[in-house]
Amino acid sequence: MKAVILAGGLGTRISEESHLRPKPMIEIGGKPILWHIMKIYSAHGINDFVICLGYKGYIIKEYFANYFLHMSDVTFDMAANTMEVHEKHVEPWRVTLVDTGESSMTGGRLRRVKDYVGNESFCFTYGDGVSDLNIRQTIEAHRASGKIATVTAIQPPGRYGALDIKGSAVQSFQEKPAGDGAWINGGFFVLEPQVFDYLYSDQDSFEGEPLLKLVREGQLNAHQHKGFWQAMDTLRDKNQLEALWASGQAPWKQWE
Repeated sequence: MKAVILAGGLGTRISEESHLRPKPMIEIGGKPILWHIMKIYSAHGINDFVICLGYKGYIIKEYFANYFLHMSDVTFDMAANTMEVHEKHVEPWRVTLVDTGESSMTGGRLRRVKDYVGNESFCFTYGDGVSDLNIRQTIEAHRASGKIATVTAIQPPGRYGALDIKGSAVQSFQEKPAGDGAWINGGFFVLEPQVFDYLYSDQDSFEGEPLLKLVREGQLNAHQHKGFWQAMDTLRDKNQLEALWASGQAPWKQWE
């Protein structure tokens, strides 16, 4: 099974870093968040990736072109013009990088990789979110549903600290209170190839008419995930993920 990852957006809400590189190349613990997402899939046996490029896509191409060197110990002998690789720590990945346009929307980007996906079920997600989601269970839930699409539904925590006030006295304070209970789109989709019939142009937002039409036709399944999930929308989010990684307790690290 393949995993398609969106990696072409501008990342305007984290412009402090995205003006230099694509948002999926912003690093957590010295590795791009794109790498972390791929490691999540790889931990569940998915090693064939199709990456949808757009804004500064050449940076992602250069990263994978040099990936072997990034992940190995190397000696360069300048006088002899030779390179000796001592240790290799590369993953068994197959990575297809596809230019899906600078201004394409999410559905348009997915539409452009149709020929690389083939006629089989596939995973699909955004290039800026990590989770401790069990990918295998999500795939099993999708297959059991018999529907064209499955979305991972998550309940994000409240973004700000909450005060319980009685009169003018604070009774309690919660740094990370529960959210309003609503389930939202957490990405990590599993899709059937029929989904391409719902995509018509580069300007299709996958979260717009395509998903709404799937809902109307009873073809969208939800797999509820109550564990860890975090998108890297802002510099604050990035710093929170960085702190979790530095602590050695990153919940999304499902690999050794």
